[in-house]
Order: sequence, then structure tokens, then C-alpha cells
Amino acid sequence: MGDGRGVLRLTGIAEPTHRLDPGARTLWRLEAALGAVPAIVAGVVLAIALDEELPSPLPTLLWVVPVLAALASVLIVPEVRWRRFRYEVRDEEIDLLRGVVTITRTLVPMQRVQHVDIQRGALERLLGFSSVIFHTAAGGTRIPALRPAEAAAVRDRIATLTRTPDEL
Repeated sequence: MGDGRGVLRLTGIAEPTHRLDPGARTLWRLEAALGAVPAIVAGVVLAIALDEELPSPLPTLLWVVPVLAALASVLIVPEVRWRRFRYEVRDEEIDLLRGVVTITRTLVPMQRVQHVDIQRGALERLLGFSSVIFHTAAGGTRIPALRPAEAAAVRDRIATLTRTPDEL
């Protein structure tokens, strides 16, 4: 069922409430900018190489389109992604709400979690963030851009909740 904003509501289960640190937007903007550099460079190189062979507006489009896409991915996408991302670690499940164009809500039952890690990439370390990754048979799922103390608390809570009674 939708709520008019495009958010899926699951009957009987409250939506997740924990938001990411506002600095997550900066992390995602830097990641997007670094990811856009190769496309922009390739567009410029192609525009220069094919300038004589292509009709007038096409060489310009070869570099303008990647620049416009980069601007959108740096300025708009991180903001929308941050506004939409929510998570909740409950006794019975981990609940994630995320997405930019398509909104996805994922409920992962605690009994399916096999192990949980904290990961810190170079940009995350630079900005003081960590990601919690919990693994199931289907693969890993990430809660990104948490401050290290919060990431440790989330990891420890998930680890505690996934223990079976004979492990306690």
C-alpha cells in the first residue's frame, strides 16, 4: 500500500525510523564525483578525436552529456538517497528502506543473518564513517555511512540477536 509519496507500507510493521548522519550526502557526492571522472574524460577525448568526423553538435554532446549526468549524480542523487534511507534493527528483523527512483523496503529475518562486519573504505575513513554489512545465504546487505561508535553498536546488536540460545 502506498502513502502518496511512493513509500511502500507493510501492514502491521512500522517503517524504520533511524536516519543516516547528514554527512552521508558528502560521502556519496565524493563517490559520485570520483566515479564520473572517467566518463567525462572519455567524453572529452572522444569529442576531440572525432571533432572533424562528426557533424557539429555531436562532439559537444560527447562531453556535455557526461558532465550533466555527473552534476545530477553529485547534486541531486545523494540528497534524495539520504532523505529516503532509513533502517531499524529489531529483535526479529532488520528493516531497510532505501532508493532514489525505485524505493525498496527490505526485511531480513534475524535467523537468516549468518555474520556481520564493519567495513571502512578510503573515503569513509577520510570522512569518519563506517558501514555495517550483514550477510545471509543470499548475500550481503549494507547499512552505510554510520559513525564508528554507531556502527559498532549496530554490529554488536545484530550479532547478539542472531545468537541461538545454546550460544549464549
